Amino acid sequence: MWLNPKLYRTRLFLDVLRIFVLPCVVLSQSCRHVKVRLGLFTLPAHLLAIVFWGFLRNVYYDSKQTQQARRLGARPIPRIKGKWPGNIDILLRMMKAFKTAYLMDVYLELFQEYKCTTLNTRILWVDQIITMDEEHMKFVHATGFNNFWRGRRQKERMEEFLGDGIFNRDDEKWKIHRVTARPFFARERISDFQIFDKHTTTTLNLLSRITASEQPCDAQDLYARFTLDSASEFLFGNNLDTLSLSLPEPGKAKMGPKGSATNDAFGSFAQAFEQAQCVITQRARLGYFWPVAEVKKNKIKEAGQVTKKWLDPLVQRAIDEKAKAKRAGVEAPISERTFMEHLAQNVGLIRDELLSILLASRDTTACLLTFVTYFMAMYPEVAKRMRDEVLQTHGLDRIPTYESLRGLKYVRAVLNETLRLFPPVPLNVRESRPAPISLPPSNLPSYTTAASPYPHIPFIPTPTEPLYMPGGTPIMYMPMLMQRNPDLWGPDADIFDPERFLNPARTAKLSANPMMFTPFSAGPRICIGQNFAYNEASFFLVRLLQQFDTFTLAPEFQPEGSLPPTHWKAKQGRQAIERCWPAAALTLYVKGGLWVRFKKASHN
Repeated sequence: MWLNPKLYRTRLFLDVLRIFVLPCVVLSQSCRHVKVRLGLFTLPAHLLAIVFWGFLRNVYYDSKQTQQARRLGARPIPRIKGKWPGNIDILLRMMKAFKTAYLMDVYLELFQEYKCTTLNTRILWVDQIITMDEEHMKFVHATGFNNFWRGRRQKERMEEFLGDGIFNRDDEKWKIHRVTARPFFARERISDFQIFDKHTTTTLNLLSRITASEQPCDAQDLYARFTLDSASEFLFGNNLDTLSLSLPEPGKAKMGPKGSATNDAFGSFAQAFEQAQCVITQRARLGYFWPVAEVKKNKIKEAGQVTKKWLDPLVQRAIDEKAKAKRAGVEAPISERTFMEHLAQNVGLIRDELLSILLASRDTTACLLTFVTYFMAMYPEVAKRMRDEVLQTHGLDRIPTYESLRGLKYVRAVLNETLRLFPPVPLNVRESRPAPISLPPSNLPSYTTAASPYPHIPFIPTPTEPLYMPGGTPIMYMPMLMQRNPDLWGPDADIFDPERFLNPARTAKLSANPMMFTPFSAGPRICIGQNFAYNEASFFLVRLLQQFDTFTLAPEFQPEGSLPPTHWKAKQGRQAIERCWPAAALTLYVKGGLWVRFKKASHN
């Protein structure tokens, strides 16, 4: 029977008993039974007992896994081999690199070093799989979906933040969440752009005032407020109105957990919301024994209390309105309820579900808009072509509709190319269920390193035979690396090129293998809000480009420590040309925010 996920200290205590105390007790009882006194050798004997116990345990597990692999007709996943016991040196190297390395580069270097797209890090003798293999991600998402779940380790890391929310539950509870949320993302709901128009207008009016003062703004913060206000009104029927609150000041803003920070009440909520995500990410990086770092202080508890304080008034409002309607004998049909009012049918789900949906609706769309703006600033010709298409289809003032957005072929290609290079969730985790499984071999052509079609690019061979994966093992899979894999996307995989989503030969390859592009996940857990995100981002970009035509990065206003390190320029891939610092904590963001100057089109 598993412990409550919140009781991580109790789990750690039981692990200490199992790893350290049990072998010492066995040694003491054995010595007492044979009437042997250790005397001066008591301490070294007990230390040796702990080491020997661990050695025997690992020999047993290795033997057991070898037998299971043989039965499945698979070979073990290649293990990373460090110089220190338990790969402690590898863990320390990774934790140090995370501070200054380009996003996902720590893992990419391991894949290149061990020449395989799926590896077992085996940190502190605990199996943990990492993969950038498209076939293995397909297996996790879809073809082998029933072999995986969120798992108890992820619940332990996230319980105090997301609780019973959809991103932290499995099986029947997860299905209930999907059924509850799906009606609110149906086409008739997400094609009503009245809320988008209202908050886009507010955002662009604010942006016009900033531009008139000849100041830059943090586009990431602005978009996060836009998406939060839109999502809160769409889902709760209550606009949080964060766009009316104080913005980060250029040249004065300090770095928050995931961007720039403000010192007002909303800033406290945003920082707590983001800090919780950073803590969860740090826990995942430390692996199975992360509770050691939080024995004295639960690093997520305070952030959880701040977010709860912000959400409680919304929750109480829904409960009160539901009770009032019940007393009056009135119950609105589901088509007329907000998501909040519908959740009030089941009060126990409200807070956790709201937090999960806010995380998805705020962070992912804001991330997409941030990186689209980044690319428009880096590649003015792309911005010009996008604007030309917008003006041809919508003029200077036509409000977009669901049907008119479908005609924006180039804008959609830019959105897709941005999602390919910078998926909002660049890394995700699942856990295999208790039974061992075999991961399928890759369907990609098999090359030797010498015969690689792209000799100037470090080649990573894909597995050509099934790989054995133990039961109850976490697998960390990386859509960002998969979507930049030259074997799937060609030698220019690191280059921003929207044409790849317009070229018939390239789109035919994607149609034949849609799992090579999964920015919104795939399979039964595919994001139910992906069309909402596409519509919201497209609507906003149309209105933005009707008024603005020039976007310029303002690196001089980036908070200290948020510009890309100089050593990136000597590295491979995008990091050599990157002009912002992409980072991730559950979702993708730009470190220190993205400070940009927007310029109004001259004829406006």
